[in-house]
Amino acid sequence: MPRTLATAPILVLNGPNLNLLGQRQPEIYGSDTLADVEALCAKTAAAHGGTVDCRQSNHEGEIVDWIHEARTSHAGIVINPAAYSHTSVAILDALNTCDGMPVIEVHISNIHHREEFRHHSYVSHRADGVIAGCGVQGYAFAVERVAALVAARQEG
Repeated sequence: MPRTLATAPILVLNGPNLNLLGQRQPEIYGSDTLADVEALCAKTAAAHGGTVDCRQSNHEGEIVDWIHEARTSHAGIVINPAAYSHTSVAILDALNTCDGMPVIEVHISNIHHREEFRHHSYVSHRADGVIAGCGVQGYAFAVERVAALVAARQEG
């Protein structure tokens, strides 16, 4: 039975170097910190009667483990895989095990206006939606979309 926002949180995953938000390349990523992103996600989820479980790791295997855990404990996933977007088949494979669970990929910068190697994302092959170039507001859009997909799957 699908989980609802009332019974399970949305997992918000952040990949490598996102622990340095607000310090690292503010001309690209802005001045908001990861704590600011987490607070925004929590506020957005609360508006839909839900909660978030925010995690960040610089380690691919830990992200894979968290995705595996989410299969039985979360309503959906918002993921900013950061550099792993462009390299990680392992994260894609883990997301592919999340049958019926909404997954939204988010990027703070517009990856299509950056270096050529950033234009391809393995995660996009599984994501139900991709939000890029909206700054940290993209996380709020992603949480909103997960909430809408969870609600639609309950109705359908």
